[in-house]
Amino acid sequence: MIIILSSQATDQDVEKIVANLEGRGYGIHLSRGVEKTIIGAIGAPDEDKALIAQQIETLACVERVVPILKPYKVVGREFHPDRTMIDVRGVKIGGDEIVVMAGPCCIECESQTLEVARFCKKAGATILRGGAFKPSTSPYSFHGLGEDGLKIMAAARDETGMPIITEILDVRDLEMVAKYADILQVGTRNMSNFGLLTEIGNMRKPVMLKRGMSSTIEEWLQAAEYIATRGNYEVILCERGIRTFETFTRNTFDVNAIPAVKELSHLPIIADPSHGTGKWQLVSPVAKAAIAAGADGLMIEVHPEPQMALKDGPQSLKLDTFAQFMKELAPIIRAVNRVPAWSPVSELAD
Repeated sequence: MIIILSSQATDQDVEKIVANLEGRGYGIHLSRGVEKTIIGAIGAPDEDKALIAQQIETLACVERVVPILKPYKVVGREFHPDRTMIDVRGVKIGGDEIVVMAGPCCIECESQTLEVARFCKKAGATILRGGAFKPSTSPYSFHGLGEDGLKIMAAARDETGMPIITEILDVRDLEMVAKYADILQVGTRNMSNFGLLTEIGNMRKPVMLKRGMSSTIEEWLQAAEYIATRGNYEVILCERGIRTFETFTRNTFDVNAIPAVKELSHLPIIADPSHGTGKWQLVSPVAKAAIAAGADGLMIEVHPEPQMALKDGPQSLKLDTFAQFMKELAPIIRAVNRVPAWSPVSELAD
């Protein structure tokens, strides 16, 4: 249940209610919004919840008590009506600004990574993406450079100032990856790896949770709940397409999920049209649709020579194509009353 406090409630009132609920076996999550303070009481085995709610509602500092019926509590709008904004080295995700995460699918070598990072930064990208550990359906595919790849990304961050996001595959590598990454990425195959999600929840590190390729929105939000209930509230969702009967595209990008998540959850949501389509020709139009639907940012794969890429070349934008895309994206962002987190540099695409 959630306890909505009146505007006159004091810190002492909050402390008393929290102590009361904890004594009854509840887990407590506190949300201080712009207008309201909300106490989320979750997970008690007590069968007398209705009675407890009635007792608490008699307090003068309590406006009302509302039961949470959804299977996700902490990440839901009922618990936290205001949207969450996550600050990553000064880059704010979830506010009015639209952020773009860009870079190669895989870190292949230092020269490739630095070239892409420099260009993407100049074109307007605010976060560098890249994979040091790469999941693959085939055991014979390229699986990344491991820690050497993380070191290359860190060097690119040092030069460009861009925060870095990279994928974590195995809980055994979590401490090492977290040492380098500014945002941990949980990929589609690990959305239901609840052991990994729990350990990430014990950290205080921003995490981007991609939707499972065959997962419903409710299952996706429950996966986010695994992280948030452990105390890590810095969760970013990512729509990356789902598996359907369609074979023309790599996945079916679910643009419906973006406004749906905005209605159901306070967490920011990023769109990944590269994996969502699997075709570079479709990345730009689908990305624009995602922004129009309410996405807080984009994740775009960029490679200087996609035909030579070790992974996902067909869905990667060339450098000049990415620059042109960024120029075209800015007016769409403004049209939906958002703000580009960059000033496009026109000469890059000329």
